Amino acid sequence: MYNVSSLKAEEFISDEEIRETLAYADANKENLEVIDQILHKAKERKGLTHREASVLLACELPEKVNEIFALAEQLKKDYYGNRIVLFAPLYLSNYCVNGCVYCPYHAKNKHIARKKLTQEEIIKEVTALQDMGHKRLAIEAGEDPVNNPIDYILECIHTIYSIKHKNGAIRRVNVNIAATTVENYRKLKEAEIGTYILFQETYHRESYEKLHPTGPKHDYAYHTEAMDRAMEGGIDDVGLGVLFGLELYRYEFAGLLMHAEHLEAVHGVGPHTISVPRIKHADDIDPSAFDNSISDDIFAKICALIRIAVPYTGMIISTRESQEVRERVLPLGVSQISGASKTSVGGYAEPETPEEVTSAQFDVSDQRTLDEVVNWLIKLGYIPSFCTACYREGRTGDRFMALCKNMQILNCCHPNALMTLKEYLEDYAGDETRKIGMELIEQELKKIPNPKVKRIAAEHIHDIAEGKRDFRF
Repeated sequence: MYNVSSLKAEEFISDEEIRETLAYADANKENLEVIDQILHKAKERKGLTHREASVLLACELPEKVNEIFALAEQLKKDYYGNRIVLFAPLYLSNYCVNGCVYCPYHAKNKHIARKKLTQEEIIKEVTALQDMGHKRLAIEAGEDPVNNPIDYILECIHTIYSIKHKNGAIRRVNVNIAATTVENYRKLKEAEIGTYILFQETYHRESYEKLHPTGPKHDYAYHTEAMDRAMEGGIDDVGLGVLFGLELYRYEFAGLLMHAEHLEAVHGVGPHTISVPRIKHADDIDPSAFDNSISDDIFAKICALIRIAVPYTGMIISTRESQEVRERVLPLGVSQISGASKTSVGGYAEPETPEEVTSAQFDVSDQRTLDEVVNWLIKLGYIPSFCTACYREGRTGDRFMALCKNMQILNCCHPNALMTLKEYLEDYAGDETRKIGMELIEQELKKIPNPKVKRIAAEHIHDIAEGKRDFRF
C-alpha cells in the first residue's frame, strides 16, 4: 500500500501507485481541463505531485508541450537565474563486487583495467584539477569492502581538502558511493562532505533485481532506503537520480518524483539535486542491449518537467551528454554541469592513452576543456559559477530549501557566482575567455538589486584582481 511517509521502500515507492498513476496519465493526457489545472498550479510555483507531472509527461498536445517548456524556462530563471555551477568527477577506484549488468565495473568483467588511487596519486589528480580551475568535486568509487572501505573514502576526502596549489583549492567534495550504514553516513558528515549522491538506477523492483543479479546492491530495499539512513546520519543534502534507458521512462519519472515527495514528507527536506543520466556505451556495455532508450525530445521534456515538479532542486547533467544536448536542456532547468570530465580512475594528471586498457565507467560525449566549456557558457549568456558558499556558510538542508523555495537564494548566489568567475578568469582562463568573462561580470554587477550587496561584490571583485581570494556572501 502506498504511504509517502513510510520508511519501507515498497510503500513509499509503490508499484501499484505508479501503475495507477500511469493509467491516470493516459486517461487524462488530452483532457484540457485537467491539464490546465495542473499547469495553473505549476505557474503558482507550488510544484507538482508525481501524478500531476505524469499527466504532463504523457500529454503530446503541441500547444501544451510548448507551454511546458516555456514554464520550465521561467521557473529556472526564477529559482536559479542564469548561473551554471561547474564540477568534475574524480574516480577513486573501480574495484567492485557487484554484478550490475549495465556497468563495466561489474565483478565478472576481466577485461577492464582495475585501478585504485593512492593518496599520492590523489594529490597529483587534485592538483591537475585545481590547475584547470575546479573548486568542486564529486568523488566516485565502486562497492568493494576490501579495496574501498569507508576508511579509504574518508582518507581520500581528507587528502583532497588538504591540497592547496597556487591559488587552487577544492572547497566542496560531493560523494557518490554505494548505499551504506547510518554510522558510515555520520562519518561522511563529520568529514564535511557536501552532497551525498546515489542513483537509484531503476525504481522498478523486478527490473532492479535482474539488473543487479549479484552483490550487495541486489538488495532493492536497502539501496532505495539509503537516503533515509543518510538523513538519519546527519547528511541533509542528498542527490537523487535514475539511469534512463534501463526501464520505461514514464515509470522511472513517477518513481523519482515519489522519492522526492517521500524525503520532503519524512525529513522536511527534498533532494538537493536530481541527476538525469542516460545509459551510454562503456567497456563491455552496449546501450542498444537495453530497449528502453529515450530520444533527445523526450529527454528534454523530462528535464523540463523535473524543473516544474520540483522547482527548488538543483538539476545535474554530466558529460555523458553531448554539447548539443546540454545546450538544449540548460534553459529548461539544469543548474549544474560537469566540465572536462574523466570517467577513468585518475586520468587528469596522466590521461589514459588509446593503447591502454581503459578503466573508464562510460564514454564521455562532451570532451571539451574546462576553458572551452566556460567560454561556451558565457557566450550563451550564462554565468559559469565555481561557488561553494552555501555549504561552507551552513546554508544546507532546510536552511537552503527555505531560501530557495522563497526564491531568495539568488541574493547570495548571483554575487558569489560573479566573484568565483572572477577568480577563474584571473587564475586559469585563456585570453578570449578572460575578455568576454570580464564583460559579463560588468553587465551582471549592474543587475544586482541590493545597492549594498552590489557595492561589496564590486569591491571584492576588485580585490580578487589584486590577488586576494575566497570571498563569499
